[in-house]
Amino acid sequence: MARLCFDYGHGGEDSGACYNGRKESNDVLSIGRAVAAEVRRHSVTVDETRTTDATVSLNDRSNFENRNTYDYFISFHRNAFQPEQAKGVETYTYLNSGTKSKSLAQRIQTSLVALGFVDRCVKEANYHVLRETKAPAVLIEIGFIDNTGDNNLFEAKRDEIIKALAKAILAQVGIDYVEPLAPTQSASKQTFYRVMAGSYAVRENAEKQVQKLKAAGFDATIMIFNK
Repeated sequence: MARLCFDYGHGGEDSGACYNGRKESNDVLSIGRAVAAEVRRHSVTVDETRTTDATVSLNDRSNFENRNTYDYFISFHRNAFQPEQAKGVETYTYLNSGTKSKSLAQRIQTSLVALGFVDRCVKEANYHVLRETKAPAVLIEIGFIDNTGDNNLFEAKRDEIIKALAKAILAQVGIDYVEPLAPTQSASKQTFYRVMAGSYAVRENAEKQVQKLKAAGFDATIMIFNK
């Protein structure tokens, strides 16, 4: 079965790009872990370079990946330029990377563009986490954190982004995406209707009525109401 390494950019002392109270480190941790959960639902192993708002150096990230053998390394980020001046998604591979990373990058890019993000294309870059990792690697920039339109898409289509990324990743490792089962109503959520058998000013009379009801096979108890 496939084994993947997910990397959520920045964290801890390094918030990454910030805009109007948003932190890149929080956005990518939240959505990346949700994608990981979807992928794991299909029996794929996903290891993560961080699972909390912790500081993780670039060397620690690549060393984490290098300790194991992975089919793919996927790093989650959000872009930034000048406030409200740039928008869209782009997916990076290392310089002159192999066909596997290029194929995954294109699947991811196509899936996000289909949700309404501007297509900034698949690109190459000499980023540490792409250069120093053994597995075929991609780095995703899920919209610009300093663009209101991209942030609106990121929020409004969060579930669709998670599903789109999961489907693209699963397709790359040869697994068909399966829709989650609709939740069924459990017995604890069934509706019950209680019947009152009378009200009594004297407790003794109430207790007699409870005994009669229990003798007849009914569940009965005394409830006190103060006027």
